[in-house]
Amino acid sequence: MSEIQIKQFRQADHDIDQVYLDRWSPRSFLEKEVPEEVLMRIFEAARWAPSANNFQPSRFIIARNKEDREQFHTFINEGNRLWCEKAPVLAVLISNKEDPVHTFDAGTAWGYLSLQATREGLITHAMGGFQREKAREVLNIPDNYDVQVVIAIGYQGEKEELPENFQTREQPSNRRPLKESIFEAKFK
Repeated sequence: MSEIQIKQFRQADHDIDQVYLDRWSPRSFLEKEVPEEVLMRIFEAARWAPSANNFQPSRFIIARNKEDREQFHTFINEGNRLWCEKAPVLAVLISNKEDPVHTFDAGTAWGYLSLQATREGLITHAMGGFQREKAREVLNIPDNYDVQVVIAIGYQGEKEELPENFQTREQPSNRRPLKESIFEAKFK
């Protein structure tokens, strides 16, 4: 989607880098492989996300061949699986619970990954709709890690390729005004 098209849906209240507006969560993926060097750059960006006490609790388990992706499909809820099956890369983000702010740090790593993906011409879509305990079992995730999200990564496809019920949602969403998210001195 071009910058002009993005502006139909998203307007910042203040001047910010365009990458923040360009990043959204499409569901239509091309069945096109992501080159190794491009894929590693997005995970490299995630590696450099801020981390409390430099604990770096985040880990990614990735699937980029058909067999591994099919294994991931076993724990992704049907509504998400309908559109994410074309994504050439799936990743499960987990975080070490020994860090008291592991979820905060994992979210930051996801944010860095998604912004770098946008810079690389890729799209990402994080999903909470999956069976966490089944993912833990299938991927052999130890108990001291929380399973956060599944992330679909790839190149954007045409919305017409999606099941009809997803096509109307295949556009960037807006955000509430900034003044509704910031409070002076206390919550109001």
